[in-house]
Amino acid sequence: MFEQAFKNIDDILWKEDGCTTELDYTEQTSWLLFLKYLDGLEQDKATEARLSGKKYDYILDKDYRWESWAAPKGKDGKIDHNKAKGGKDLVEFVDGKLVPYLQGFKQRADGPDTIEYKIGEIFAEIQNKIRSGYNLREIIDHVDELRFRSQTEKHELSHLYEAKIKNMGNAGRNGGEYYTPRPLIRAMIKVVNPKVGERIYDGACGSAGFLCEAYDHLLPQATTTAARNVLQEKTFYGKEKKSLAYVIAIMNMILHGIEAPNIIHTNTLTENLADIQEKDRFDIILANPPFGGKERKEVQQNFPIRTGETAFLFLQHFIKMMKAGGRGAVVIKNTFLSNTDNASVSLRKELLESCNLHTVLDMPGGTFQGAGVKTVVLFFEKGSKTRKVWYYQLDPGRNMGKTNPLNDDDLAEFSKLQKKKEDSAKSWSVDIAGIDPATFDLSTRNPEGGEVIAHRSPQDIMEEIAALDAESSQVLGKIRALV
Repeated sequence: MFEQAFKNIDDILWKEDGCTTELDYTEQTSWLLFLKYLDGLEQDKATEARLSGKKYDYILDKDYRWESWAAPKGKDGKIDHNKAKGGKDLVEFVDGKLVPYLQGFKQRADGPDTIEYKIGEIFAEIQNKIRSGYNLREIIDHVDELRFRSQTEKHELSHLYEAKIKNMGNAGRNGGEYYTPRPLIRAMIKVVNPKVGERIYDGACGSAGFLCEAYDHLLPQATTTAARNVLQEKTFYGKEKKSLAYVIAIMNMILHGIEAPNIIHTNTLTENLADIQEKDRFDIILANPPFGGKERKEVQQNFPIRTGETAFLFLQHFIKMMKAGGRGAVVIKNTFLSNTDNASVSLRKELLESCNLHTVLDMPGGTFQGAGVKTVVLFFEKGSKTRKVWYYQLDPGRNMGKTNPLNDDDLAEFSKLQKKKEDSAKSWSVDIAGIDPATFDLSTRNPEGGEVIAHRSPQDIMEEIAALDAESSQVLGKIRALV
């Protein structure tokens, strides 16, 4: 049922001139989902208060609650379309009253860790792009069918939402900004192995994939109410610069079960490293920071090693933000291991001398849809020098692509061998004493014979062509339906 509702919403959004990509579809679905979720949360809390003889103070004033403007119900439990706004009136209410009211929460909230502040932040960044009040009415009716009450419902909705984020990741060359393949995230978390009570941080959190997967990993360990409260309130922390990604991160964490996510909308790199104190540091860092961006000179001033490469600035930030004994796993371009410019050499030296870089996972090309670069994952612990690095060269035996994404089985051998850092045809260790002290070159050169080039099988190519043809047919079908 949920899957059909999502499909119906996308079909309606497709008719809107202002919604042209998967990014728009996800953004517009997100703000409506958020308000529907908020309504369910408020109703649950009001019921709890009533049962214990207390009064519940609603976050939203009556006129702005979902049940008032979006889905007023009749005695039969169905939407009363005589009371529900529609057409031009609906768009005018949303744009002229609802959104400005919700934006005002940012000023009225007690602090950034409250749900009130999150409401203000989300609606400061989002605008209703649905111009037809009739389309908006239809979408609201579909959103109202969705339920967030039980864990099973949240679980199903979170899977569907993840699928939308994945589609965003495939929607053009900036895909990697929004979507890190979940099998890779799970393998990274398995190595870092967080425990309840440890604080986890992603300073470039995108759609919050790392934080959501870490929550799923930790939830079975949280067997008491106190432990579950720690997961809810004092475990997951993120920062995100881009407005759309910020909104999606909040919604993604809510659907995974975290009620008031600790995500801040900010440019992480504007923080001066010299200002970071012990209380600001974290036990675990998990991240796939954006690479290739060029940060301004005044931002570079915040870092001891100055460079325009965004990912290199983030790596410095992560090292500084990690507690002594803390553990990190960070995705970065594989050229970081061998670049000869001053910043790359200095940063490798810094990493090797301040942290134990114990594992490098070399990812195949095509892991990130649309990114067009090869990447590695650096696994490190802060507080002791690197003496030996264990490398694993992932070779799934096929070309990665839209129809051939990474899966958990591809990483099973890595996870198994990494525990004892065993040598194999795909893994080896390098003694740091033997590397060139002038360049600190850490290139992934497999002593077994270098990188294997995986040629695509005719079957693979035919399957991808068939999938792309099916996609084209679907789009053409929609166009014909409008003609």
